Amino acid sequence: MLQAHSFLWHYLWVAPNVLLLVLAVLLWRRRVGERFPVFVAFAFVSAIAQLTLYVADVLPSISAENFWRIDWTCLLIEALLKFVLITEIFARLFGRYPSVARTSRSFVRGFGVTLVLVAAVIAAYSRADSTFRLISGTHLLGQTAFIIECGLVLCLFLFAAYFRLSWDRASFGVTLGLGVSASVHLATWALMANTNLSVYARSNLDFLNMATYHICVLIWIYYLLVVPKNVSKPKDPPPPEHDLQVWNQELERLLHQ
Repeated sequence: MLQAHSFLWHYLWVAPNVLLLVLAVLLWRRRVGERFPVFVAFAFVSAIAQLTLYVADVLPSISAENFWRIDWTCLLIEALLKFVLITEIFARLFGRYPSVARTSRSFVRGFGVTLVLVAAVIAAYSRADSTFRLISGTHLLGQTAFIIECGLVLCLFLFAAYFRLSWDRASFGVTLGLGVSASVHLATWALMANTNLSVYARSNLDFLNMATYHICVLIWIYYLLVVPKNVSKPKDPPPPEHDLQVWNQELERLLHQ
């Protein structure tokens, strides 16, 4: 069953991306996209990219070299979209402090995009873990992108815990899904980029990645579409030990000088 082009392989590649595409359409029709437009854009583009990659894999007319070129391009586009999405979650998390939110968003966006572009260049000229440089470059780009993504998601949770910030349901669900996906993908891509695995071992890692992504899509569906019943009004969070209001006022003063 755990073989390329088996029924399970087709299902795990196609199903989560079809679900993600449906989720994007439903969010847009329910006007959730107006409140979380970056996630809707990410869901739509990511689903289309992965379905395009699937078609490229099953069509015999697409050469292996062109398949890996498409894979490399999709990976880069998805990485950039994820970093833009994470910056928006930072802004939502610091929503009560607009100057802090703007500063954190600009910093994270610039930091993430710069590192992804640097990773892309490094991947193109890296030591090959495969006889084909394009394959090894894609593995290294994936490893680097997921390292950055894991770091940014970890920063989100640490900031929220440290400053006792309250999450909204959508932001928490999206961040949780990104964190689970990035953690598992980082481990598997690091193995692919730094070890000479057999074809069977790489196939098993691919199945693990696809199954994990399926779970993450279900997490996003649950947190973005399912409305919990009998939810009481949340209590105001306790005052933070570190006053972000002071930071916000100082940044506001500096930005308007």
